[in-house]
Amino acid sequence: MTTILETERLILRPWKDEDAPQLYELCKDPDIGPRAGWPPHKDVQESLEIIRTTLNDPLTFAICLKGEPEPLGAISLMETHLENPEKQKAKEMGFWIGKPYWGNGYVVEAGNRLIDYGFEKLNLDAVWCAHYVGNEKSKRAQEKLGYTFFAERKNVPVPLLGEIRDLIENHMTRKQWESLRAEK
Repeated sequence: MTTILETERLILRPWKDEDAPQLYELCKDPDIGPRAGWPPHKDVQESLEIIRTTLNDPLTFAICLKGEPEPLGAISLMETHLENPEKQKAKEMGFWIGKPYWGNGYVVEAGNRLIDYGFEKLNLDAVWCAHYVGNEKSKRAQEKLGYTFFAERKNVPVPLLGEIRDLIENHMTRKQWESLRAEK
């Protein structure tokens, strides 16, 4: 069964092979991938392979404006590699947005919908999120989503770029989520 999620302005849908040219256009920009730990895409074929391998998970979504077929970014809930000391039933949220779409609140809108899905439908205990030190856009989006600081990790390998960076881990527990939603 294919999951499609909606918000006021957005559709979150599975990635398709025909999204490869748009994915390439967005991800060839050196301001996109390296902030998140991956290199810019080299060509449409590479973007197609990424759709077929990395973006083919059932909880990885293309973010699209309603009425527009082309993706403007991606968002996912994935198995967390972050420290989970309470051994919670948890997922980690990852996201990116194409540069032409920055500053419109799309990540926060999509993120809120996916967080709700995680707690309501997947019965999660927590949703984790992280950003590399210096990625202020991701930091700000995570703050707007209601994530709270958990830990700073020093000297974390970034294998796809062959670098070492510092990482900020944030999380949202079910109790925090319930409290945030009660305020709305």
